[in-house]
Amino acid sequence: MGSTIALKRRISSVKNTRQITKAMELVSASKMRKAQENAKRSREYQELAYSLLARLSNIDEVKRHPLFEERKIKNKLYISITSNSGLAGAYNANSLKILAHSIIDDTSKNISSSVITIGKKGAQFVGRLKGVNLIAVYPAFGDNPTPNDIRPILNTIISEYREKKVDEIVIVFTEYVSNLVQTAQSLSLLPASTEEAKSRIDYKYDFTNFEPSTEEVIDSVAERLLEVQLWQSLLESLASEHSMRMMAMKNASDNAGDIIEDLTLEFNTARQAGITRELAEISGGVEALKD
Repeated sequence: MGSTIALKRRISSVKNTRQITKAMELVSASKMRKAQENAKRSREYQELAYSLLARLSNIDEVKRHPLFEERKIKNKLYISITSNSGLAGAYNANSLKILAHSIIDDTSKNISSSVITIGKKGAQFVGRLKGVNLIAVYPAFGDNPTPNDIRPILNTIISEYREKKVDEIVIVFTEYVSNLVQTAQSLSLLPASTEEAKSRIDYKYDFTNFEPSTEEVIDSVAERLLEVQLWQSLLESLASEHSMRMMAMKNASDNAGDIIEDLTLEFNTARQAGITRELAEISGGVEALKD
């Protein structure tokens, strides 16, 4: 009797857990659709903006601008995008793994590493690292971020690069590919002259003329182009987070269903064994009375 009672309690507990994971799966699926639409809608614009940023960095006049000046890398700044909460599969782990490997590589090259984190999970991880300067911590911006949310980050990275406090700025985020595939990656923001950026240049400017001046044009354009990269990285990460959380909750619900089936079978077996034992006792008692 005690065994069947314990099994009934476990079945009830697992059913309650499955209800929670199923509800979280449905919520994530609803949020995922909107996040996917937002990410896909602006992806082409971001790619063109990054291509333009790379083209500008290939112009001799622009290379002398403070935001495009290439220097020997002694200090590197990372912007890490994670979530505030877990239960999203390997979403946070994949992104933080790239960040950790990059910092280890920097250390081997005597490069100092600084980090700006978006999301509590990233802040908790970086806070445990030795020798890494955590410049700022921002909570995840929720399901409906606005350009104003990233404005403080944009101002910080531009200031850090202009004042030569850092020599390279890299953003680590998760790109949404499909419901089943999300790829954690890093993208160089400043200077935008990496091999990846140069590979996106489809032609070279033989002659350029900036009006009213190179300084004024680049000051205005570069800030907008950098804002686009930050904004798209945030949208991609948000879509990836909801997709991975939906799949994680779906797997959890499926696993809970399998456990319920196993426990139900075990419960029925135990109950049948109890009934058989009671029948045997009754039969034995009847036979004893006959004697």
